[in-house]
Amino acid sequence: MAEKTRYTDEELNEFRDIILDKLNKAKVEYEELRAAITNADGNDVTDTSPTFKVLEEGASTLSKEEAGRLAQRQMKFIQNLQSALIRIENKTYGICRETGKLIPKERLRAVPHATLSIEAKNSGVK
Repeated sequence: MAEKTRYTDEELNEFRDIILDKLNKAKVEYEELRAAITNADGNDVTDTSPTFKVLEEGASTLSKEEAGRLAQRQMKFIQNLQSALIRIENKTYGICRETGKLIPKERLRAVPHATLSIEAKNSGVK
């Protein structure tokens, strides 16, 4: 029996559902982070005493910086998921970009935007 070179349309549909679910959740989280950065909820230090105002502003700045980093990371995750959807449409999803072999389903279920098999990833090839 010949080695399988790509996933079937049915398998690709299963992965598409997994990716779409993760994509929707990631977009919600991204919007929450953006709201934290822009202070959309209106919480600030205007109603605190002057003694704590400086401390609060410092903590707020750090929180916004952290939220900014998390938002950037979340946006990259969203872009990776969107790229995975394109690979599904092209029927190249699940093929290791280094070895050309199929990435195991278990890995794709855990990391649906993976483009490398564990072996390729561990070999340090980038």
